[in-house]
Amino acid sequence: MGCLTLLLLLGVPHVWGSSEVPTAPKNFTLRFLQISSFANSSWTRTDCSMWLGELQTHSWNNDSDAFSFLLPWSHGNFSEQQWEKLHHLFQVYRISFKRDVQELVKMVHGAYPIELQISAGCEVHAGNGSESFFHVAWQGIDILSFQGTSWEPAPEAPPWVQVVSKVLNLDQGTKEMVQWLLNDTCPQFVRGLVEAGKSELEKQEKPEAWLSYGPSPGPGHLLLVCHVSGFYPKPVWVMWMQREEQQPGSQRGDVLPNADGTWYVRVTLDVVAEEAAGLSCRVKHSSLGGKDIILYWDRSHVSLGWIILAVLVLLLLIAGFILWFMRHRSYKSIL
Repeated sequence: MGCLTLLLLLGVPHVWGSSEVPTAPKNFTLRFLQISSFANSSWTRTDCSMWLGELQTHSWNNDSDAFSFLLPWSHGNFSEQQWEKLHHLFQVYRISFKRDVQELVKMVHGAYPIELQISAGCEVHAGNGSESFFHVAWQGIDILSFQGTSWEPAPEAPPWVQVVSKVLNLDQGTKEMVQWLLNDTCPQFVRGLVEAGKSELEKQEKPEAWLSYGPSPGPGHLLLVCHVSGFYPKPVWVMWMQREEQQPGSQRGDVLPNADGTWYVRVTLDVVAEEAAGLSCRVKHSSLGGKDIILYWDRSHVSLGWIILAVLVLLLLIAGFILWFMRHRSYKSIL
């Protein structure tokens, strides 16, 4: 049974060779994600992607016959010939995966539709250490993982997963291949990608931050908003503070991409209007060199929206005065 080998995750020994690659300068995680949907016994769709940290490096959709390289350095340190071998192996894996899942469904008397998710890869540490992972989910629920040398059912997995794990554990060749992929090939692949993409992975962009009001959450309350934008890499810490105490009511939104590849996030705080004075927003980011950005809120603070509104009102008043003046002057000339 070879349905969960992920041979195409990283290849086989003769593809990669034995050349040493410089160790990654810090921890990097390579994650292979697969989503396979089975509508019935004859129709299926599989989409895959590969991520190095927060960066998607490769994709393979159901309608494609090859990997898509999403970054200039997604090839890593490997040749076109090596990638061609990987493409072929992954094609074989996809066909095998579909067939084997269908056999397992028959074995456990399962029912369609089915959706399977796979997350596999490794985290490479500064130095030579690494940790691997391989998790399988069914309908969004964890059911199976590869731990050490065998497949293990998840604690809350349905009873039929016990049958599946026993079948998979009988295939010693597959287990040895999975161990090799996760513990040997994956770290080599990560180090190759890190070396090839060093300039982008080490890029640092400092954030800009500003404060504003949000829509009023209720009578006597203010919604304070701390905006942080233009930072890279993605990890950032933003919190509303009262002196040195973090405010547990701080609500952080999703970290969203800007058009230039940097990131944006906002953190809000619902407070009683009289308690807003003395609050501050603190921003920590790797690009700041340990010097946090701290913005203080005070009663005189106005949002950008209010400033724009005030400017528009002022411009309308000036325009109205000019129009009145021109009309008044024209009326006097007629008299």
